[in-house]
Amino acid sequence: MKTLQLIQQHALSIPMTVSWYLSDIGRAQGLQDLFTRQSPQKLKVLREHAIAQSSVSSNRIEGVEIDQTRIGTVVFGRPALKDRDEEEVAGYRNALNLIHERGAVLAVSEETILSLHKLSRGEIWDAGQYKDKPIDIIERLPNGDHRVRFRSVSPAKTPAHIRKLVELWGDQICAHTISPLILLAAFNLDFLCIHPFRDGNGRVSRLLLLLTCYHVGIDVGRYVSLERLIEDNKERYYETLQISSKGWHESKHDPWPYIGFLLFIIKKAYDELEERAGRIAAPRGEKTELVEQAVQSFLTDFSVADVERLCPSVSRDMIRHLLRKLKDRGLVECVGRGPGAKWRKKGNTP
Repeated sequence: MKTLQLIQQHALSIPMTVSWYLSDIGRAQGLQDLFTRQSPQKLKVLREHAIAQSSVSSNRIEGVEIDQTRIGTVVFGRPALKDRDEEEVAGYRNALNLIHERGAVLAVSEETILSLHKLSRGEIWDAGQYKDKPIDIIERLPNGDHRVRFRSVSPAKTPAHIRKLVELWGDQICAHTISPLILLAAFNLDFLCIHPFRDGNGRVSRLLLLLTCYHVGIDVGRYVSLERLIEDNKERYYETLQISSKGWHESKHDPWPYIGFLLFIIKKAYDELEERAGRIAAPRGEKTELVEQAVQSFLTDFSVADVERLCPSVSRDMIRHLLRKLKDRGLVECVGRGPGAKWRKKGNTP
């Protein structure tokens, strides 16, 4: 809430780089309706793909990972879940479904925040409950020692801080004194600095990013996984969060690195949607196109598992089939044997 308070006090000046992001995103929003009208069937595939990637990536950022062969079943099926990690991925999917189904109608409220935590934590014992002990962000030093990098809000003050955060969000959105894109990124930073839960704060922050995007008219997260883009830029994510959280308790922090990072992620999502929508008329099947896009993104040799990581909604058998078709067309070659065999784009050097 410290960042939203600074905005309320008109104590922040917008950097030029942030202004550029706002301009680029504004342009992309103008094309959003065009994209969504062009091909409902294609966008349906993109939605499924985004849900799978978001469920897996947001958990993988926190060290929660499931067997690649189980992703489709866990995300889209009704499986008997094998372990705690699968429960968390399935729980995150349920939280995503709630946001995608209700969009801007789902209030940004304390009740919603607690509900998203309960869903995304897979009904663990303290799901939907605030932390009951102090939570500090600990940094491991090169010499093996540890130091406290950030002290979150105390358990006793956490509920009041969350309520104030939600109140400031509502007031600032109605005030129209600053771009709502800046507000949603500031809200996200403040939430992470409050750190209201024992575990799962990062995952809830990414769900809140998607929800607040819906509230300000940004639907790109329905078709492109914001969580996957954050995972792809994980080092920058942690670096900007560390910089922007320094001095937060005293309202002496610099929120712009983290705000700029989230705007960069939204812009990247629109760039990706525009690229895919530009090929709407391509005659190939949608999953074929997803796999071909993944193959084109590799700069070095890759495996079936590498493609599977980028295309979680496509089965392993389908990926193998499509790689064989690409081989027949002379676009790739297999450079090994067995399940772990590597593939290479034709023309790439070892």
